[in-house]
Amino acid sequence: MGVIQCNYALPEQEAPAPREIAEQKKMEGKSKALECKTGYRTHNCGELRLGDVGKEVTICGWVQKSRDKRGMAFVDIRDRYGITQCVFANPLDGTGSIEDVEKKKRYEIAQKLGREFVVQVTGKVIERSAKSKDKATGDIEIVPSSVKVLNSSKTPPFLIETKTDALEEIRMKYRYLDIRRNPVKNALILRHKAAQVVRNYLSEEGFIEVETPVLMKSTPEGARDFVVPSRMNPGQFYALPQSPQTFKQILMVAGIDRYFQIVKCFRDEELRADRQPEFTQIDCEMSFVTQDDILNTFENMIRAIFKKMVDHEFPKFERMSYDVAIRDYGIDKPDLRYGMKLKDLTALGKGKGFKVFDEAEVVVGIVCEGLGNRSKKKIKELEKLAKSQAIGATGLIWVACKEISEKKCKFASSVSKFFKDEDLLAWAKLCGAKTGDLICVMAGPDFKTREAMGKFRHEMGTRLGLRSKGFYGLWVVDFPLLEYDEDEKRWCAMHHPFTSPKPEDEKLLHKEPGKVRANAYDMVINGVEVGGGSIRIHNREMQKKMFQLLGFTDEEAEAQFGFLMGAFEYGAPPHGGLAFGFDRMCSILGGETSIRNFIAFPKNKQGRDLMIEAPSEISKKQLEELCIATTAKTVNEQKKA
Repeated sequence: MGVIQCNYALPEQEAPAPREIAEQKKMEGKSKALECKTGYRTHNCGELRLGDVGKEVTICGWVQKSRDKRGMAFVDIRDRYGITQCVFANPLDGTGSIEDVEKKKRYEIAQKLGREFVVQVTGKVIERSAKSKDKATGDIEIVPSSVKVLNSSKTPPFLIETKTDALEEIRMKYRYLDIRRNPVKNALILRHKAAQVVRNYLSEEGFIEVETPVLMKSTPEGARDFVVPSRMNPGQFYALPQSPQTFKQILMVAGIDRYFQIVKCFRDEELRADRQPEFTQIDCEMSFVTQDDILNTFENMIRAIFKKMVDHEFPKFERMSYDVAIRDYGIDKPDLRYGMKLKDLTALGKGKGFKVFDEAEVVVGIVCEGLGNRSKKKIKELEKLAKSQAIGATGLIWVACKEISEKKCKFASSVSKFFKDEDLLAWAKLCGAKTGDLICVMAGPDFKTREAMGKFRHEMGTRLGLRSKGFYGLWVVDFPLLEYDEDEKRWCAMHHPFTSPKPEDEKLLHKEPGKVRANAYDMVINGVEVGGGSIRIHNREMQKKMFQLLGFTDEEAEAQFGFLMGAFEYGAPPHGGLAFGFDRMCSILGGETSIRNFIAFPKNKQGRDLMIEAPSEISKKQLEELCIATTAKTVNEQKKA
């Protein structure tokens, strides 16, 4: 028997919410069909029911909690599938029959079981007198005839429960404990099941899963690469793929007309709740297809995933042009579960002596329903929100609609010095505001002002509880092919250099490149871009023109992408594709904003794995083998300094 840890007081497990109970019971209920019999156990901890009463069974798992009441020790044993209660009786003195002596021994062992001990329990299933509705096994319990400690455990640094008391940094350091908790465990199970749906759907549609290299060539376009030094080629480096873009296009040239891959990708960029340095894509490409072919194929895939995973039936996805998205919602990934459209107040705002409006390119407003009756202090807090880094506006004008009726109109406003009630009434009518609403207004350069208002709209939608339920999907299409970089004074690809222009816009490439539309598309669900792609350039001459527009010399283009343009000379078919952010999709399916729970071993905001303490220094010998010298101080040198 393993080392026995001294008993200590255990906190009462917090009762889960009704929704969590239902979800857990659903998960536990499905374990019945699983064959979990091994040399250690006959059943798992989530499958025993009233129909098993009278059976002699063996279960294994971790001690969730243990408590002693009125001469009985109750021990909850947990594994991946659920929790089963075991009851150890305490004979009065344990000096009677051999059976009583054995019961006393088992009872004493149960008293010493600590949280997260790994145990094996054998015994008879009986019906519980006090049944529990909180778990699927709540109708039964086990009366043990044998208990064995397979391994003891230190006291965990946090509670292994649905709701825990741990900070995220601690949870990430002890990720192997965090994964035992239902929210993380169920998130990983959801991810697995979603991947199964993807593979089954695409396989049935004739797609072939092909793995592409992880060590590839570095390219300067896009985000920063993670680079890997080559020992066998001193002074040269591989890059980890930001996506398999060029390889999947080459597979099209190779005749693999329907390709997919659930693939790990890497980008060295600033992190946030929905971004990790390594992430997973559902990467897809097709030959001999139009944009409609791709949109229909993968809209159906998403429809299949959401139906299977959360029983949601998507209607036909709306298709919205990029220009309309920016005009009406300020950003190219609007959440359409609620209204709050941007309204153009430029004509009504100018000519009243208010300099901010008079000098602005555009004045736009949105209506926040029901916020007009808030205190002035609360409303002014929104001004701080608008100026925050997350929104990026230069300021916020507001109008509180105190009363709007045929008899009387009353407003409170941050610009009442310049605008009379009849002016503000015109704003209210244009925006569709009513009594009790708040009109929020921004002014400035067209694109930046609409973008800031679009971000503000999303934040207000969240605060007003408009983004918490349901799903809404759409395609955003007709993006600009290029965007101008003021810092570098050159055109850059809005998506990537391999995106084809709309055929009808090709004539504008050299005269008015900013007006050229891309044959590109993004899928947006609930205000999150879950996927995007394009019809690709498949002609060497057109690809050469694109590189020239982006500022590449012929020599630079050949050095970096000659392998792809060379492939185009051997009969490249028309092709296109897209990639979905699998981590983001899982977080939407799971109803969360952060992707970290859906990744087994995520990094923190500094890109560090706190569990294995990576990245880390390497030895001087390794650096010498790689012909690398570093100017960064070692950890020890930093401590001395």
